[in-house]
Amino acid sequence: MLGAGLMLTGGLAGCGSDADSPTPVDALQPLLDEALTLAIAYDRAILSLPDLATRLSPLAADHRAHAAELATLIGRTTPTSASASSPASAMSAGATADEVIAAFQTAEQSAAKNAVAACRATTALRAGTVGSIAACRATHVEALR
Repeated sequence: MLGAGLMLTGGLAGCGSDADSPTPVDALQPLLDEALTLAIAYDRAILSLPDLATRLSPLAADHRAHAAELATLIGRTTPTSASASSPASAMSAGATADEVIAAFQTAEQSAAKNAVAACRATTALRAGTVGSIAACRATHVEALR
């Protein structure tokens, strides 16, 4: 009986060890996720409305570049997928070009605000990259006008 109790106690001892703890989420992870989500949303919109490709492709490329830079800052590999919720997926299949552009304007405004907030909250070492992303997202809002 005593042996069984020791085995049980020994098995529980490792439950709270640091080795089993999940890696904490980096504060820039939401910005990375948002960049990937926007890139995918632009890609989907371009597939649905090819006439917008010239206008939207550079914005999608910017978001992919942002995701790569953020992944480097965080110390992770760049994920290849993101959340299914995006401006383009929220629209019906028959959305007009004007509706798609309006949805992206709203998404980019929100993304720019998120990047500014992240820039203010991050370390000095990361602020340059995050600030550049915030500025780029602000230019996207203007490019979509």
